[in-house]
Amino acid sequence: MGELQAFARLKIHQGKLEEFKRVAAKCMESVRTRDTGTLQHDWFFSSDDSECLVYERYRDSQALLEHVANLGETMAARFRTCSGAGEICGTPGPELMKALERSRVRIYSPYQSI
Repeated sequence: MGELQAFARLKIHQGKLEEFKRVAAKCMESVRTRDTGTLQHDWFFSSDDSECLVYERYRDSQALLEHVANLGETMAARFRTCSGAGEICGTPGPELMKALERSRVRIYSPYQSI
């Protein structure tokens, strides 16, 4: 266990771009003011603004769980404007694994790194 990297791939619903961006701003504000273990949280839009890739890094599994708890209703609001799935790279702890059981998140375990 240790640092985790995550990627969220979000497909923005037709006609929901501006609402998506408002909710994204709320997410970023929450990360800045409430999260204690989020190391990086960057949003990237496709050239036609139809998709967004969110790149995230967390100190550990507890930090990612804290992030999700802090977002609360903001996360629900985001998924009214888009659909998506995610990937986590690293070794999540048991509590995070349990929380992800019914999600559309795939886990990639470490093999080699430099």
